[in-house]
Amino acid sequence: MKDKKFIIKYRWHIVAVTLLLVGASIFPLLNIRVNPDLESYLHEDMPSRLNNLKINDVFGNEELLILVFQAPDVLQESTLTRIQNISEAFSESPDFKRVFSLFQVKDIRSEEGSMVVNPVVEFIPQTAEERDELRESIRTNDLAYKIVVSEDFQSAVIILTSEKTVQDEQQLLLVHQILDEYPGEEKVCITGNSYLRVETSEKIGQDLMVLLPLGLLLMFAILYVSFRELRSVLLPFSVVLFSIVISLALIPLFGWELSLIGVLLPIMMIAIANNYGVYFIARYQDLRASSPELTSKELAVETSSYLVTPVLLCGLTTMVGIFGLVAHLFLPARQLGVVTTLGIAFALLVSLLFIPAVLSLLKKGKIHKDLQDGTQRFFPTLLERMGQRIVQSPKRIVMGFSLFLILSTLGFVFFKTAPDSNKVLPQNHQFNQAIAVMDQKFGGSKMFNVMFEEDVTDPEFLHNLDRYEQELKKFPEVGSVTSIASIIRKISMALNDPTEEGYDRIPDSREAVAQYLELYAMSGDPEDLEQLVDFDFAHTLLTVQFKATRISQIDRILDAIYTMTEEDNLEPIIGGVSMTDKDISQFVQTGQIYSLLLAFVAILILLSLIFKSVSAGLIGSIPLVFAVLCTFGLMGWLGIELNIVTALLSSISIGLGVDFTIHIFWRIKWELANGNDYGRSISATLRTIGRGIIINASSVMLGFAVLFLSAFPLIRSFAFLIIISLLLCLVSALVLIPALCYWIRPKFLENTKPLKQ
Repeated sequence: MKDKKFIIKYRWHIVAVTLLLVGASIFPLLNIRVNPDLESYLHEDMPSRLNNLKINDVFGNEELLILVFQAPDVLQESTLTRIQNISEAFSESPDFKRVFSLFQVKDIRSEEGSMVVNPVVEFIPQTAEERDELRESIRTNDLAYKIVVSEDFQSAVIILTSEKTVQDEQQLLLVHQILDEYPGEEKVCITGNSYLRVETSEKIGQDLMVLLPLGLLLMFAILYVSFRELRSVLLPFSVVLFSIVISLALIPLFGWELSLIGVLLPIMMIAIANNYGVYFIARYQDLRASSPELTSKELAVETSSYLVTPVLLCGLTTMVGIFGLVAHLFLPARQLGVVTTLGIAFALLVSLLFIPAVLSLLKKGKIHKDLQDGTQRFFPTLLERMGQRIVQSPKRIVMGFSLFLILSTLGFVFFKTAPDSNKVLPQNHQFNQAIAVMDQKFGGSKMFNVMFEEDVTDPEFLHNLDRYEQELKKFPEVGSVTSIASIIRKISMALNDPTEEGYDRIPDSREAVAQYLELYAMSGDPEDLEQLVDFDFAHTLLTVQFKATRISQIDRILDAIYTMTEEDNLEPIIGGVSMTDKDISQFVQTGQIYSLLLAFVAILILLSLIFKSVSAGLIGSIPLVFAVLCTFGLMGWLGIELNIVTALLSSISIGLGVDFTIHIFWRIKWELANGNDYGRSISATLRTIGRGIIINASSVMLGFAVLFLSAFPLIRSFAFLIIISLLLCLVSALVLIPALCYWIRPKFLENTKPLKQ
């Protein structure tokens, strides 16, 4: 703005246009929708999604819902009766395609020279002897033991499959209705993607309803304590409200949906959007105290004249840093980067135009006594002493920061990426309780579906399939491996005596294999085979059930599958929820690197352009590098995993943290240009602009602190890490940067031409 009185001239227009834009943005908010489906966060051309589509085309677009029953002994009459009634109720429901429990698992055995296929539990035992007999029968049936009943017989599961077209809420409502219809003493936990989506969607809504009002209330309190004047609170507070409305409205306008990490958006606006208004109000109050002769219009013009450049530059660097999220491979992260950047741009413009326009229409207000007579309060006194210490021992300060950096980054040894999405919900949630039981007492909570497009009656292929099962079972993480080869070997045990050659082995001819399958279809239920082979026996599935806490464990299993199949010239198509989780984890890791590099490079270039010096970009990036490396190192030390939420950390902290450095550079440059030496310039910088920086940083960190009340552990971890990261950026800007400037005396800060205050 070349004309400093632009704001005064068009102040009514500025106010009217701002309010009109905000009012119009309310309408799109009515169309905002929540999307809790993590798989949809991936690109459609991702390997796991493509493989899942291929498998679904052959075996149906199904997903699992698992009910875990826990009791002292699941073979007790009351528990078995309840499981039977519930299983039958689910079988009668059109919402579920298959039901798999102790009453559906088959027992393949020989009776009087012929094969018999019956349910594992044909009748409910009434006596202890009958229960022990059933217990021994289950132990010898590897289609049931440790799959639908635990080794200690204290847990049992009902596994439900359903088409993804079934509404999640409808499905879960039916599950709860049936459980209520057949009550019992057993503890029942539920896990599965449909349950995860329902719970996530509900908690996203709860978070928005709770965190947003609390965040706004906290921000109002912080501003009031800082400025002790109602209008000085309401103006930056209004910028926050306006920015939240605008940024949320952009989501439906772009045709997007609110994701899990979308919960961060309004809180980020609360934490960030007030920044520029805070600097404006702080400067306005300082100027009102130092120049009481100025009118409200003159104060607005002078404040804008001084702040427009540094605030505009801070806004641009924040937007550039957060816009680094668009390099992320995770779709919601990209979307968050776009709408947050645009929301910040709006907040920046409103702060530079709307706030001074409104202030010019109001009376000056009272002058705070401590600002007028120089009364020393806590932060000014602390900052002044800090400036003296920096001037006395700059090298020692730099060495202290270097030592802390080294100690922190040793935590990279323990740094890891989350292998799944289990920690989306709290650890004590029944979703995760069921997963814990599956991992501890069953084959595991994770699963791969490996599809082969081969002639299923080919003995050579079946021998390979059988060998894959045996080799994969050797992995300590693998609990069970099931394929049509398992069934055929079971059939061979029922059709042959243990002394015969064909006992417990796959036949050597296609005809014999086909006969086995035909006999099974006649003796049992043909639908039992549908989950393993297709109708014309041209496709088959090998299912691997396992547990893993690290991606490296998952990779070992996958490497074994690819190595074995490559040796046999087979092309496996591997899908399942665990593959989706693995892709998400890899996207989080790779996207973190991409967004981090983009943000760093962009900030470095922007700082170099702002101060017309590459050294400015390099020195100004030091606090960001320090904060990011220390934060990730601390994640390793504390065992906090990199996940879909914490992966956003670096770009956001870079975008916010660079503001502090710009203000320090700008004020030191101003002090040097007005005749002070480096020592006095640094002391004056910390004493003056330091107050605004601390108020700004405190309000941002406390704004993010609201996230500690989130229903999602991932978001609570993010809150902790972003506060730590911003604190490190703040300390670096107030201590490390002045120490480096005093020690190095960079040329870009020196300017013989006095700058106007």
